[in-house]
Amino acid sequence: MSAATRDFLDMLAAQRGASANTLAAYTRDLDGAEELLGDLAETPRTSVARLAGAWRDLAPSTIARKTSALRQFFGFAVEEGWREDDPSGALPRPRTRRPLPKVMSHEVVDTLFKRAELEARSGRPAAIRDLALLELLYGSGLRATELVSLPLNAVPRDAPLLTVMGKGGQARMVPVSERAKEALSAWIVVRPKEPASRFLFPSRGGKPLSRVRLFQLLKELAARADLDPKGISPHVLRHAFATHLLEGGADLRVLQTLLGHADIATTQIYTHVDAARLVELVNSRHPLAQKRGKH
Repeated sequence: MSAATRDFLDMLAAQRGASANTLAAYTRDLDGAEELLGDLAETPRTSVARLAGAWRDLAPSTIARKTSALRQFFGFAVEEGWREDDPSGALPRPRTRRPLPKVMSHEVVDTLFKRAELEARSGRPAAIRDLALLELLYGSGLRATELVSLPLNAVPRDAPLLTVMGKGGQARMVPVSERAKEALSAWIVVRPKEPASRFLFPSRGGKPLSRVRLFQLLKELAARADLDPKGISPHVLRHAFATHLLEGGADLRVLQTLLGHADIATTQIYTHVDAARLVELVNSRHPLAQKRGKH
């Protein structure tokens, strides 16, 4: 491995909080590219273009990951002054992208919440817990692992923010809506005190609620709301959080921070707005559209 690629990997770990799995994958990808091309900090664009042939039998998802690793490295190399050019344009383009989860409509979200709120009014601890889980998944965009591993002391008292430990051990602050604060307050009151647990959502043994159980709880709630359980999961709710915020005009960089993505390219793939909504935004918010309206 060249000194340049080692410096790049060190930067990913230190500045972007890349996970051990990400670093291992990028190490393999960069090592493999260097075996074919030599020192990536000096590889000419014409040599980079040869990768298309070398990778032609790989799965599109593998090509996408390798291309992402190299694109980020070349961008870093230009920033560091190791290269004058960025040859990323010569990298292979995967045939297909990873399919995005189906977006939940606002109507489906409303139906799910109405059922959860109805059940929570019964006062049953399990129903109150389910509403709090739902509020944090859709209202704050948490990953399933982040949600079930939340410590009890993460619950905000006055500040409307929640401290979350994300991928790579990187902490970030996420907003907690008034609705979510109310749901969390209600849950704290009925949350089991025995056995003692440091987790906000403990299982019966005091350990954190498992991701599998979280999936089950959501699908069971969806079924009781007369929704198709196949279309409901923590990831789909997180995706709905991102998509609906973007539809509302949220800045992509802000969304990147809220979601805890190290690379904005991940946010661009993970979130999307339908074409009709994009046309509406351009027609209503573009400066030229506003000028036309004044004539």
